[in-house]
Amino acid sequence: MKRTAVLNVVGLTAGLLGPHTPRLNAFRQRGALAHLAPAFPAVTCTAQSNYVTGKTPAAHGVVANGWFNRELDEVQFWKQSNHVVQAPKVWDELRAAAPGFTCAKLFWWYNMYSTADYSITPRPMYPADGRKFFDVYAWPYSLRTEVKEALGPFPFPGFWGPAAGVDSPQGKADSATRWIADSAKWTEEKHRPTLSLVYLPHLDYNLQRLGPQHPAISKDLREIDTIAGELIDFYEARGVQVIVLSEYGITAVDTPIHLNRHFREQGWLTIKEELGLELLDAGASRAFAVADHQVAHLYVNDRTLVGAVRALVEKLPGVARVLGDVEKRAAGIAHSRAGDLIAVAQENAWFTYYYWRDDRVAPDFARCVDIHRKPGYDPVELFLDPKIPAVKLKILFRLLQKKLGFRMLMDVIPLDATLVKGSHGTRPANRADWPVLLCAPAVAPVRPEMDSTDVYAVIKRAVLGAS
Repeated sequence: MKRTAVLNVVGLTAGLLGPHTPRLNAFRQRGALAHLAPAFPAVTCTAQSNYVTGKTPAAHGVVANGWFNRELDEVQFWKQSNHVVQAPKVWDELRAAAPGFTCAKLFWWYNMYSTADYSITPRPMYPADGRKFFDVYAWPYSLRTEVKEALGPFPFPGFWGPAAGVDSPQGKADSATRWIADSAKWTEEKHRPTLSLVYLPHLDYNLQRLGPQHPAISKDLREIDTIAGELIDFYEARGVQVIVLSEYGITAVDTPIHLNRHFREQGWLTIKEELGLELLDAGASRAFAVADHQVAHLYVNDRTLVGAVRALVEKLPGVARVLGDVEKRAAGIAHSRAGDLIAVAQENAWFTYYYWRDDRVAPDFARCVDIHRKPGYDPVELFLDPKIPAVKLKILFRLLQKKLGFRMLMDVIPLDATLVKGSHGTRPANRADWPVLLCAPAVAPVRPEMDSTDVYAVIKRAVLGAS
């Protein structure tokens, strides 16, 4: 049994390796690089589930970062229980094969109530008075107190939102990723797990905010190269072999597609007015879309509309294709959680969740960082609204309200989807934009091109010994 660390450098591709990544380049030159055919959809929860189960969504059920719960009639995103993943995990297989095996999951998703031995994951606290306090969940419970005593509180604003990936009063641009890396070192020193799964998201933010060709990305590459390089050196000095991989590549986009607005024009959406604002009533709608980057699950409650929905979406600018039952089976995503149809965007396009026609009646959460209430993924949460004069003063005022115990709405997010310059979810035409896997041949044999589900076997061979 060989101790192994898997570093998930989100957004890393062969096309990004270059003059700004000398330490990752050196690691690559000592081993091999495999282009990973992206998971479908190429989003965090699906890709990670493919990696740790060796299965596709048809088997493990993670069809996106979120989907429509048909039993509860609710759209649910970013759930955290590991029981959502409906297939055996690699750490369970390894524990059964190798007595004494232990696993640490450090910010990989579906990290609550997992059978991993050690876990740390973002988890705010929500008191009954409506307030929100940034925090983490950890297992065993003692880890939460111990790691925060050692490293300080997790810099949550740097993990997602307008402060993620930028220097701000909340912290340095790489603060969240560096804290995660430090938590991995702390866990290794305290517990010496056999397998460490470490999530390093720093590249994800500005690749979406600015696009992969923006000159400022060079700074992000240097920062993640430093963090990953330090982790590689740390683990290898302790006799731990290292695998570096990523979940997806991010390509430049310029075309947001508002599927739900098109459905509303057809009379298929049901909109509920609450306090003068509009809410999507998914359970009462005849058809609606759950957008997740470049893929959207289309749920058709009125089955007589399936053909009409498909015909409409296939004609929309920016849509590459629509998957029905036959295509879903071929793509490995024929699961009850999936949409009745699945729309896939062209490489330069992506899907929004927007459904209102007038910004004045957009729901209050639309202008906030609110990943759970929004019925779809919203990368516009990475921006501050440029239309708000002195927006940072407004933030300070809101924080003062919170400190004084008042309820407040941090409504500083714009409603302009054209701000987003990078996305993922579909399979890029250029293999240089695919996710990658880097490791030494002695760790595990890899091929120049591999499926996302092959990562499971690579991790198993690395721990048990390459055959």
